[in-house]
Order: sequence, then structure tokens, then C-alpha cells
Amino acid sequence: MPLNLQANFSEPGQRYFRAFTPGDDFYQTLIDTHRDLSDEQSAMVNAKLVLLLANHIGDITVLREAMHIAHNDA
Repeated sequence: MPLNLQANFSEPGQRYFRAFTPGDDFYQTLIDTHRDLSDEQSAMVNAKLVLLLANHIGDITVLREAMHIAHNDA
């Protein structure tokens, strides 16, 4: 499975009027997750999210591609 670089946010059962709305909902949830955390706590949340989502994806080839793109864009 190749890495999907297109917007791919959705929520089962939700219908959205605009295509960008699910991405906005995700971003708001991400911001809310970090609210009231110290910088250290926020970094820990990010690290745990990376590991949890990497485990969910599971495909090492996809994960390597994502890490390569993220590294080159840094």
C-alpha cells in the first residue's frame, strides 16, 4: 500500500458539507489534546501518537516513506 498524500480525513457516519471540514475537525481535536500541557507533556503526547498510529498502520514500507518525507521537509 503506497503512502496516501491526499486529504483522507473522515468520520464514519458523518456527512460533511465541505471537503476540508473533517481535516479541520482533526486539527481542532489535536489542538485540544495539547491544551494545558507543558512543552514536555506535549512532546510526550506527540511521541505516543506517532507510535500508536505507526502501530495501527503497520506497513513498514509506508512508515519508511512517511519518515523520509517528514525528514526531508524538516
